[in-house]
Amino acid sequence: MPNKRSEENEYWVTGSVLDELGLDRQVALELKLKAALHQKILQLVKRRGIRARDLERILEIQQPRVSELMRGKLSTLSVARLLLYADLLGAQAEVKLKKSRAHPTLHSARSHPLAAPTKTDYPP
Repeated sequence: MPNKRSEENEYWVTGSVLDELGLDRQVALELKLKAALHQKILQLVKRRGIRARDLERILEIQQPRVSELMRGKLSTLSVARLLLYADLLGAQAEVKLKKSRAHPTLHSARSHPLAAPTKTDYPP
């Protein structure tokens, strides 16, 4: 179902809102990763019943940083910082790659601009 405006000026999005914002692809991918890490950290905190005061001690941060974390102010948090927080909370991050639905066409490794040259790429 394509994106469309309804009669009430609502905008329906299929997929990720980040894809619809027209952000640079790298920025959008990093935001998606931050959001996923953040959600997992919040779930962990909630499941364990960790209070804000406890987070200050566990994560070794001051109350304003705890507030930013809990409110999801991702602009103040790096992927590295979120990974550190997960580690300090006793969680281990795992990298998992899967086929992207947003980009179904596969590019060969040779056609990618950052691909390493192959033997046939060099002149004789």
